[in-house]
Amino acid sequence: MGKGTIVLAYSGGLDTSICIPLLKERYEYDRVVTVAVHVGQRDEEIEVATRKGRKMADRHYTIDVRERFVLEHIFPAIKANGSYEGYPMGTSLARPLIAEEVVKIARKEGATAIGHGCTGKGNDQLRFDFIIRSAGLEVVAPIRELNLTRDWEIEYAREHNIPVPVRKEKPWSMDENCWSRSIEGGRLEDPAFHPPEEIYLWTTSPRDAPDKPAKITLTFQGGIPVALNGKKLGGYDLIQKLNALAGKHGIGRNDLIEDRILGLKARENYEHPAATVILLAHRDLEGLVLTRQELAFKRMVDDRWSELAYKGLVYEPLYAALNAFIDTTQERVNGKVDLELYKGSARVLGRSSPDAIYSSDFVSFDSASIDQCHAIGVSNYFGIQGRMVRQMQRKKKSKKK
Repeated sequence: MGKGTIVLAYSGGLDTSICIPLLKERYEYDRVVTVAVHVGQRDEEIEVATRKGRKMADRHYTIDVRERFVLEHIFPAIKANGSYEGYPMGTSLARPLIAEEVVKIARKEGATAIGHGCTGKGNDQLRFDFIIRSAGLEVVAPIRELNLTRDWEIEYAREHNIPVPVRKEKPWSMDENCWSRSIEGGRLEDPAFHPPEEIYLWTTSPRDAPDKPAKITLTFQGGIPVALNGKKLGGYDLIQKLNALAGKHGIGRNDLIEDRILGLKARENYEHPAATVILLAHRDLEGLVLTRQELAFKRMVDDRWSELAYKGLVYEPLYAALNAFIDTTQERVNGKVDLELYKGSARVLGRSSPDAIYSSDFVSFDSASIDQCHAIGVSNYFGIQGRMVRQMQRKKKSKKK
């Protein structure tokens, strides 16, 4: 008799695929149940994970949570302008939801432990562990606990006739959902290495993008995009259409040095066409409808929200409190933003909103609606403390002479 049943968060990739036999060989589990969670990966990825899970595991589940992912994680990220160190977060948004779905299957299967294929160097181990341990279940992480290397895994897979999409010469590790796609591993770990074009699947190279720019209009309601070029769309469909359109124009690539949660610096490559355009438009629209005080405070809130989301700490009470504040500000984030997409660049052409805190009459140089003389009184007191300090400094200097 072994340890019974363990449920494995499964992607169909190298790490999670070798975990299936390892959990039986090294950990003595009797049954391995795999769970693939659909958060907007390409159809072929889900099909491969489903086929391999059914073949290799004792039982397999494929769960479609694409709409829930958009509603519960991407929409809040849009409202919070969710980004980490300059790029739109994607992987971190999906991990808590994936882990929650795996927990549900563990309950159903009567398992007391959940396995994952995360290494001991990345962020995902912490995001998964947080959700699993919050559910009172045991965490088993073979790649981390056995201190495995990529080359060892590839060789182990070969010896066990496990088909995997990586080779020693191209050991890319990829993760994707409908909001973002990440690529790392192999020579990409060298910050000086120039990434080959083959790593990109969602975006055209800017130099090969169309010579004619595309002009689009995004409509927002309550801080979330609800229409593209005047056509109302559900969140998932809108994101997918914009991924294709913006990706065609080479928009949404990031190649950067990222500070992981553990403190390690890592070279990361990302693709996120729709996210890049939507967040640009959303920030711009906020500038039209929110007050200066709201914008200043919300920038701090957005940064704190992004930090918690990046770490996957969605059960942290502060995360809920920040969402509550952000939701209040988004009640007035309604309107349209016109953008141009051209050879890797997205720029705002114009914006409008029924909730705009803007008066062309007030700001126009040709209008007399505001008596300019009223500004004289403000000017008399503007920066008065700084002026007083400056005057005292000058007096002290003159005395020394």
